[in-house]
Amino acid sequence: MLRTGLRIGEFAYTQGVAYRNRQFDRGGDAVQSVDAPVISVGNLTLGGTGKTPMVKWIARRLREQSWRVAILSRGYGAVEGAKNDEALELEQSLPDVPHLQSPDRVAIARTAIEELESQVLLLDDGFQHRRLARDLDIVLLDATQPFGFDHVFPRGMLREPVQGLARADVVCLSRANLIGPDEREAIRARAAKLAPGASWCEVSHAPAMLLNSLSEEQPLDTLRDARVFGFCGIGNPAAFRQTLESAGANVVGWAELPDHHAYTSDDVARLISEIEKSGAELAICTQKDLVKLRVPELQVIPLWAVVVEIEFLAGEAEMLGHLTSLQVTESPDLDD
Repeated sequence: MLRTGLRIGEFAYTQGVAYRNRQFDRGGDAVQSVDAPVISVGNLTLGGTGKTPMVKWIARRLREQSWRVAILSRGYGAVEGAKNDEALELEQSLPDVPHLQSPDRVAIARTAIEELESQVLLLDDGFQHRRLARDLDIVLLDATQPFGFDHVFPRGMLREPVQGLARADVVCLSRANLIGPDEREAIRARAAKLAPGASWCEVSHAPAMLLNSLSEEQPLDTLRDARVFGFCGIGNPAAFRQTLESAGANVVGWAELPDHHAYTSDDVARLISEIEKSGAELAICTQKDLVKLRVPELQVIPLWAVVVEIEFLAGEAEMLGHLTSLQVTESPDLDD
């Protein structure tokens, strides 16, 4: 009965997605263009695929060209009137790049251009948001589950059928270091069939350093052999735990919270209790969790976040070529 229910749910969801995509494929008023290049970073599946590190990498490359950049996102999981965890993390990492959030991304795109004089717009989690026309569509596939069990939600993890990958200009395998060369090649070959015109790249998500709420930094080696209590509220908690273990941490305690979780005082009290029971000497979370907790320690246990950056294993030159070929109007910042 459960399988039957999931099949019915998958069929209904797939039909709804297909109808919506047909509306956009016909063009017309369904797709709105703006007076600046738009780069979308998105994915095919639910959960975390590493979009935020990619957004940070692209924004930095664009700023190196002295272009005025704005990041646009829906603001999923944000409390009314506040920014969500991705926005807070990006603000901390990219203080010179404004981040606008709204379900109406066409409206905030125009705000970014008209009021902030932005020259390039970076659309975070935008692959299925087709109302805003884009000049470059980048789709991330998580190496640990690239095609969402080959079923659309709720039977699988796909946001839309895999055939939607044909819209991509760049397909990027994230966390590619977690699988072997043969598996990477098999994913690349399948992606090439689905999106024959797309460029291909592979990246790893490499922990770079530790950061606390006071913006103090510690080398990643601090984790080696340390007794660590790890916790996170992200879409792919298993990947974060693997990051801690690969850095040499002795994970003596662990807690998972829902993606985009808004921490309460009860949550903090529960975490402190579990940390004390575990005998941990450090509490370690993701940067998305840190920007919501905003404390340097939990009781007397130091709280640090792992800052993750991407490293290209393949296709970096092609990605840079796409970025530098954007048709950016107006002159760059004169004071940069």
